[in-house]
This record gives sequence, structure tokens and C-alpha cells, in this order.
Amino acid sequence: MEILIKPWKEAQTAAFLVRQEVFIYEQGVPAKLELDEYDLLAAHALAYLDGDCIGTGRLVGLGDGQAQIGRMAVLAQFRGMGIGTQILEKLVRLASSQGVKLIILHSQLTAIPFYEKQGFQAQGSIYEEAGIPHRNMILLLPNAI
Repeated sequence: MEILIKPWKEAQTAAFLVRQEVFIYEQGVPAKLELDEYDLLAAHALAYLDGDCIGTGRLVGLGDGQAQIGRMAVLAQFRGMGIGTQILEKLVRLASSQGVKLIILHSQLTAIPFYEKQGFQAQGSIYEEAGIPHRNMILLLPNAI
């Protein structure tokens, strides 16, 4: 397996197919909410196995030493194999290399344990996003002062 970082222009077809399968078909997120203005600004991590994209995530710079990871998705048949962890680690390394000090993400409640294993800490109240309960999580990077 390999994980590549691509701009949206190169990532959109493969990333959308994974996100469509996971978020729209599996989780019932309205299609109109899946693509947004941040896709154009983001660096997209794409996990490939035998030439097929099986997972994705994105990193959006927010300025002031902050970035947001989002749209993390792995096709159902490939979950539990560490692919999501590898995508997340790749995005965290990318953020660190860009001088990011704080990473924010909106975690579905069911995914909180996954992010906690990677050092993220839950913060704030539970809220709904696209009809799914979420909670914000943060990671302070070692290069933060």
C-alpha cells in the first residue's frame, strides 16, 4: 500500500469515490454536503492498494499555525488494517512539516477512540454535523512553542 498527497485537481475522482461510498451511501450524509470549498484548498492523502484508492483524508491550513484534518474515510472492507492510522499519520507529518502547531478535527463520536490512540484530545460539547453526533478534537504538535 502507498499513501500519496495530491491537490484536489488530481485527487478529486478517487477521493470522491471513497467519500461517496463511506459518507453518502454508508452513513447517509446528504450528497450536497460532501463536497465543499475546502477541497480546493486542501492537501489530500490517498491510500492505494493494487492501484485502487481505498482510503482518503484531507488537511486544510487555517492560518495562524493551525490546520484541520477532515474527510477521513476508509472503505469498509479495508477497515481494521491500520490504513486509517497511516493516512492520519501522513497528514500529521505533513502539517508538522508546514509549521502547524495545532491540528483540529471534527470526530464522529464512534471515531473518538481511534483519534485518541493517535494523541488527539476531545474538547468541547457534542454537536451534530450532517445528522451525525460529533465532538471536536485537537492535537498539539511537538514543534509547538
